[in-house]
Amino acid sequence: MPRKSVPTYRLHRQSGQAIVTLSDRRTAQRRDYLLGPYGSPASRAEYARLLIEQAAIDGHLPAKAGEGIPSDLTMNEVMLAYVQHARKYYVKHGQPTTEQEAIRQALRFLRPYGGSIACNFGPLALRAVRDSMITHKVTCKTKVKDEAGNVREVEKVLRDGLSRGTINRQIARIKLMFKWAVGQELVPAETYQRLACVEGLRRGKGGARERPKVRPVAEDTVNATLPHLPSIVADMVRLQRLTGARPGEIVQLRAVDIDRSGEVWEFRPERHKTEHHDRERVIFFGPQAQEIIRKYLGLDLSGPLFRPDQSEVERSAERRKQRKTPLWPSHLRMQEQKKQRRGRRFLHQQYDVAAYRRAITRACAKAGVPVWTPHRLRHAAATEIRRQFGLEAAQAVLGHAGLAVAQVYAEKDMEAAKRIMAKIG
Repeated sequence: MPRKSVPTYRLHRQSGQAIVTLSDRRTAQRRDYLLGPYGSPASRAEYARLLIEQAAIDGHLPAKAGEGIPSDLTMNEVMLAYVQHARKYYVKHGQPTTEQEAIRQALRFLRPYGGSIACNFGPLALRAVRDSMITHKVTCKTKVKDEAGNVREVEKVLRDGLSRGTINRQIARIKLMFKWAVGQELVPAETYQRLACVEGLRRGKGGARERPKVRPVAEDTVNATLPHLPSIVADMVRLQRLTGARPGEIVQLRAVDIDRSGEVWEFRPERHKTEHHDRERVIFFGPQAQEIIRKYLGLDLSGPLFRPDQSEVERSAERRKQRKTPLWPSHLRMQEQKKQRRGRRFLHQQYDVAAYRRAITRACAKAGVPVWTPHRLRHAAATEIRRQFGLEAAQAVLGHAGLAVAQVYAEKDMEAAKRIMAKIG
């Protein structure tokens, strides 16, 4: 059976717009679509979008007779089609994932090639895009005063180029776009095969800056930070340090999700990082973790265990307790007027990872210790488990699919190596 040809992008003489005629194989109906001013990038992008929708209806993208794929699609058309695909594909629990924004950031570096033909985009162009990521400067505008006291606006460099790891991930996303385009018959397979030959940057090669490796946070640093945290956040830190859970798993903890029938409690998060790979995640709570959780097992079993509104209530009560001067009637009237004028600040009933991280950052500043993130608690737990029970135990507790991933989180026991070499070295 001969393959259908690609619907032609052509001029509608009466209106001066571009037009395309599409048909639905299921209904055998044909319809004309006006795309916008003929030859404009917007009309080309709309043309690509309609072709993708046609592909979804027909089950495949029709091709030009004798050519196999359309040869005149621009990079802008392919990028637009891929972004629309990403909006539907990278969704979890009805919410867009961070991968959508990461894809948009990667495609920004392809703007200089937007008007070029997608089939002609090759390894040299991809290396040029990679070089632009190395030299890309992230800037912001700020106001400063000169010697005369005049305020002027200057541009401040926040970050000098992307890091090597970020560049490799962004180039991989661009390659993935072309791989998807091959599957949709938008570009020939040779285009993706050529791009796949461009290897990622190696450490010390190419001039890209290196980011410091994520290390486990020291126990002394955590202990110095805890007194400056709200009591609820401090318990979240202690629980994560004991279990090696991810920050996103701690903030969503609910009593109803905890199986307390055994000696060791089990928690199966409703949402976790690898659920789209059809992997089960189980977090185990031993005696010390159970002691922390018991304080929050109230009547509301279906609500989040750690609540910021409850933390704010405790903080306000502590401030009132430490107040040295009494509240005069004028103070009470002023507080009431402020509530009526501004309204009460809305307090969420569940922490998110960003709020959890900000609370730790503020506590670090008060404690005078280097700023650390909750993700480093996972590294610290993995390192301790590996030191006492081995790498396979760390893999099982952290829920990693392979030992190679567990090695990234669990640092080697250098002290044990020193003790061994002190005896035999």
